[in-house]
Amino acid sequence: QVQLVESGGGLVEPGGSLRLSCAASGFTFISRYSLSWYRQAPGKAREFVARVSPAGDITNYGDSVKGRFTISRDNAKNTVYLQMNSLKPEDTAVYYCHLLGTWGQGTQVTVSS
Repeated sequence: QVQLVESGGGLVEPGGSLRLSCAASGFTFISRYSLSWYRQAPGKAREFVARVSPAGDITNYGDSVKGRFTISRDNAKNTVYLQMNSLKPEDTAVYYCHLLGTWGQGTQVTVSS
C-alpha cells in the first residue's frame, strides 16, 4: 500500500521561498509512475499544482504557479520535491502529494507578512 508523507511547509513572507518534500513508500515500482502536487485553500476546491514524469524529464504546472514553482524527483530516495519561489499570499494552502490515487496528509504553507 502506497504511503506518502509531505514535509517542509511553514510560514513565509511574500516573495520568499519554501521547498516541500514528499517521501513515498510501500510500493516497489514508485519510479515507474508520475508524481503530482496539489493544493487546497480554505473554502476552495483542490487545485493541480505540478506533475513530474517517472524519469523526471517531463513536468507540467498549473497556470497560477508557472515560472515560480519547480517540481523534481529523486527516484533513489522515492521522493518528490516542490521548490516554491516568489511566493504570494494566494499560494497559502495545504499542499498534498498524489500517487496512484493515494494522497498524503498534507503540509500547510502560509504566505503572510
